[in-house]
Amino acid sequence: MQRATQKKKHRTRVAFQGERGAFSEEAARRILGEKIEPCPKREFDEMFEAVIRDEADCAVVPIENTLAGSVIKNYDLLVDYDLEIIGELVLRVAHNLIAPKGTHLRSLRKIYSHPVALAQCEDFLHKLRLEIPSLEILPAYDTAGAVKLVVENGRHDEAAIASRAAATTYRAQILAEGIESNPQNFTRFFVMARPDRRGSVRLKTRSREVKTSIVFRTTNKPGALFHALEAFAKGKIDLAKIESRPIVGRPWEYSFYLDFMGDRNAPAARRALASLTMVAESLRIFGSYPRAE
Repeated sequence: MQRATQKKKHRTRVAFQGERGAFSEEAARRILGEKIEPCPKREFDEMFEAVIRDEADCAVVPIENTLAGSVIKNYDLLVDYDLEIIGELVLRVAHNLIAPKGTHLRSLRKIYSHPVALAQCEDFLHKLRLEIPSLEILPAYDTAGAVKLVVENGRHDEAAIASRAAATTYRAQILAEGIESNPQNFTRFFVMARPDRRGSVRLKTRSREVKTSIVFRTTNKPGALFHALEAFAKGKIDLAKIESRPIVGRPWEYSFYLDFMGDRNAPAARRALASLTMVAESLRIFGSYPRAE
């Protein structure tokens, strides 16, 4: 008994948004292994708080989707919390129509899921509505949470859209699988930890390529962004992404989130970051980490 308890204590505690069986939990198991201790949270800021308060060793944070775009809330939270990016994962998102066991497709009257998931399954839902005109499509705060809801309700006219893992978690049945409108549906996740705890979180990755993420602000004058990015061009550093977000309290001024290939301590990156510091109003490095495979 004592050995089992000690072993459990060494499991990585992972915070994620949503209920058990959420896509974020699937992402966590892919990059951290099956032997994790899930710490589901209802809201995004709650998972950041859990890591700050040492209730979790790390958080698995969705940051962008190939169909829905950036997760804006989490870009803002990157700045609000002193956490470091230590890894990333790209997860293929496959949606399924899930209901309590014994439910038949034609008996459905309500379907629940997160609004983004509903939008990604628009074609399937449109066809189903042609067959069932009275069908209601209703939003939920989480895909797996929607499955939990319909199973707890125990009705045979309700279903949810979520992952296969959610169906397994809540012992529900899959009525239709792979119902997303576009198969090129991928979500990118960050693994984030406190800077003093990053060494205790072990990632399952074989990637030797490194990516770095930063955020900076420029002065509001012509050419400011050009001069900020010029050093990366001169250093032949590959920019993977740039995202702008408005600065609260400063209308029409923006922070720029930037991902570039390479370690921040590599000579070319150090020169580029030093040049950026000279022209930027502020600069913060979120971390250098193994690129998603």
